[in-house]
Amino acid sequence: MTSVSDWTVRRLGSDDISLFRGLNAMFCKAFEDHESYGANPPDDAYAHSLLAKEHVIALAAVADGAVIGGLVAYEFDKFEQARREIYIYDLAVEEAYRREGIATALIEALRDIARNSGAWVIFVQADHGDDPAIALYDKLGVREEVLHFDIPIEGKDA
Repeated sequence: MTSVSDWTVRRLGSDDISLFRGLNAMFCKAFEDHESYGANPPDDAYAHSLLAKEHVIALAAVADGAVIGGLVAYEFDKFEQARREIYIYDLAVEEAYRREGIATALIEALRDIARNSGAWVIFVQADHGDDPAIALYDKLGVREEVLHFDIPIEGKDA
């Protein structure tokens, strides 16, 4: 196990293209999902535009210039009330740096962003069998049992 005590969490801005690429590479490795995270990477113009959007929240844990953990979340304006919610879409930490509080620090940084934006809740999904993620989310939040459905769009590849 590798240990690093000197890491920082930062929100990526529109000019953080190399950190964006490092974050995607880290997700690719952590999730073992080259098809989603490595097969067709967005160009710099897309990355710049995406990171400039206020509702897109990309956080990276960085040590010695390398991404060792990260989180991507999206902020939604709600219809039923004048309030916002934030959804954590991706959260991962390099295997060698797990159990050092990095994931918790990423979520705490997101909580600060949520508080400042007026969001009332952060929510996240976990896959059955992903016991470390489930344990983290149980420690930080309240579990709700829900069903998740993917609805395909005709004529579009998944």
